[in-house]
Amino acid sequence: MSMRYVFLVLFCCISVFSRAQTTSSTTSKPAYLQYPIIPAFPMTLPDGHVITKNDLKKNVKTMVFVFSVDCDHCKHLTEEVTRNIDKFKNVQILMVTPFKVDQMKEYYEQYKIKNYPNIIMASEPTRQIMYFYDLRYFPGLFIYDKKQQLVKGMEGDVKVDTLLSYLNK
Repeated sequence: MSMRYVFLVLFCCISVFSRAQTTSSTTSKPAYLQYPIIPAFPMTLPDGHVITKNDLKKNVKTMVFVFSVDCDHCKHLTEEVTRNIDKFKNVQILMVTPFKVDQMKEYYEQYKIKNYPNIIMASEPTRQIMYFYDLRYFPGLFIYDKKQQLVKGMEGDVKVDTLLSYLNK
């Protein structure tokens, strides 16, 4: 009888603990929703300089484009954005990858990002940006208004027209 009692108590404790874990994880918001401003992580540019959000232009809408150097959706969206760059002329685009600087430089050169003055590409290999945005799919796209306040966050395959609809609000 005492063995049954022990199992019953263990079962109840495990059940209560698992419900508490589920409840707390479903009620907590990702960091980017708790702190709806552009994150201040240090990021490395292709030339080796390190920047933070403090180095971005003020009073300009910003699109943070978190990408993987290996992601076909990211590559396609990069092509679409650069092909339609005139539609993004009043937006600064911060393209950030969690990959190392060398890998980011290859992507930077392949897509000729230096030809687009409103695109800043950077590497953030500590992956803090991934955790901040709770990113599950690439690309991650986060639209901020002129006051650097979050307007909309999206993941995965996103159309340029969708991005522009949030940027033009």
